[in-house]
Amino acid sequence: MKLNDCQKGRMNMEVTYTRQGDYLLPDLTLTEDHQLIGKYGMLRKNYLKTEKKGTYASLLLSGELHQHLTEIDRSARTQLEQSMNELLRLHPAPDKASDPLGWTGYMNSLKQQVEETILTELIYN
Repeated sequence: MKLNDCQKGRMNMEVTYTRQGDYLLPDLTLTEDHQLIGKYGMLRKNYLKTEKKGTYASLLLSGELHQHLTEIDRSARTQLEQSMNELLRLHPAPDKASDPLGWTGYMNSLKQQVEETILTELIYN
């Protein structure tokens, strides 16, 4: 059995079904590469799933969700690295050897500032 969707403005899709007992089950497969999604990709996925359900469903059904999450994660990590380097150039950290706790606190503070921007601009928009 085949189902054709020929409505104007929609992609033509052909779905085949396999009979199992009294049920017809669609023959669906996902074509995604299995790259790992990092912290920022998972945050984006959770946001889309809970707050932007239409966008999440659209990306999932079109097979572009994994690619979108991978790109968001890659962009966020790149932005984090570049922003941290720029902030450290403008505002150098205390000496790590003489004040390790001060250095750790300073670096954590910088990272939190940068992450706040990343979360606002890339993840939760």
